[in-house]
Amino acid sequence: MTSRPPMSSRPPAGVTPRRRALLLLALALLLGALAAASVHRREAALARALGPQVHVLVTRTAVVAGAAPASAHPLLRALPRRYMPPDAVASAAQLAGARIAVALPAGSILTASVLRTGSAGATPEAALARGERVAEVVAHGDPRAIAPGARVDVLVTREGDGTRAGTTVLALEDVEVLAARPVRADAADLPAGGGGGRVVAFLRVRVGDAVYLAAAQAFARDIRLLVRAAGDRSAGRAGLSVDERLR
Repeated sequence: MTSRPPMSSRPPAGVTPRRRALLLLALALLLGALAAASVHRREAALARALGPQVHVLVTRTAVVAGAAPASAHPLLRALPRRYMPPDAVASAAQLAGARIAVALPAGSILTASVLRTGSAGATPEAALARGERVAEVVAHGDPRAIAPGARVDVLVTREGDGTRAGTTVLALEDVEVLAARPVRADAADLPAGGGGGRVVAFLRVRVGDAVYLAAAQAFARDIRLLVRAAGDRSAGRAGLSVDERLR
């Protein structure tokens, strides 16, 4: 048998060690530039998804229910618009004459729904039946029509998660409004894609529905109240949903 001659480890003719080092350096620079461009694209996409920075008032110290907001030593803090509560307070002027409705830990975002003013009154003291609760929601709706005694249907819009489309579902039907007040905010503060007025509404619901509305308030993209005509007590379409493809 004939043995093959050992392969030479020398570089091809014309490729000097210096030239090879320059080629490797150029390749490393090219790969670094591509990696930096990829990171930049990802950061830009994330920034677009989160939205611009906005400023909201946050409690610096814990505060008890009934205390004045000033006792929490609030300060302005920036956060992405995507995570801003729809009724977040951004100006100290909105705290004038208000009281904190519930105890808040340090670092809590101040919202209109946790403030009580003399004009707004306290949480409605309704005569609740066994198993009923008062659910407080911040929702889109007509502030002129959403008033004590009105009956509404509740729409909840959920965002898609990449594996399934976002949907809008008729979550609750024929819900009684116990009390309501408009949310005062500039047009620039309205969530993207959500037009119309907003209200803080106190709804008479069952315990399970109260838990659902609390979760929707925290995680859903939008809650909307549709006012029913006087005397309309029809039901049976709860659960009806339409996804983001309008199907």
